Amino acid sequence: MNPARRLGFVIAAAIFLADQALKWLLMGPLALRDRFMQQIEIVPFFRLTWAENRGISLGLFTAEGEAGRWALVAVTALIACGVVFWIMKETAKADILALGAVLGGALGNIVDRVRLGYVADYADLHFGDFRPFMIFNLADAAISIGVLIVLARSLLSREKAPDPNSTQPAGSASES
Repeated sequence: MNPARRLGFVIAAAIFLADQALKWLLMGPLALRDRFMQQIEIVPFFRLTWAENRGISLGLFTAEGEAGRWALVAVTALIACGVVFWIMKETAKADILALGAVLGGALGNIVDRVRLGYVADYADLHFGDFRPFMIFNLADAAISIGVLIVLARSLLSREKAPDPNSTQPAGSASES
């Protein structure tokens, strides 16, 4: 396995472990879900707020009952397998590292859904009543950032098509 792929999987493992450690801290020692109002203010625009996401991204497509829960586990596990396959085939280091972030986040949320029946969310960024995001977690942030990097790279780093009016072969420099 090449060093970039190895680093991609290390990033996935680090994000997975950090995500699970944070959730353990919030559910265990800080007992966020058991607190009155289930909130801890960190700074005026960010607080920890307990939320149980029983759907997919942004709480969409809420899983009703055990069959829905396990269907979401299966779908997200298939997506995670697809990301592993993509990492193994990808050649661009930046894309491999971004996909590692997606994989780590996906695994963190899969474990939550298997273990708890929902994804534990807690990060509440707000500016007064304005919330640019739903309540999220480290895994969600890693997935979002990884996907944005892959999308930005695919849109911004496309190779230019050769100029049909050029007399030089593609890839050669002009001589002065």
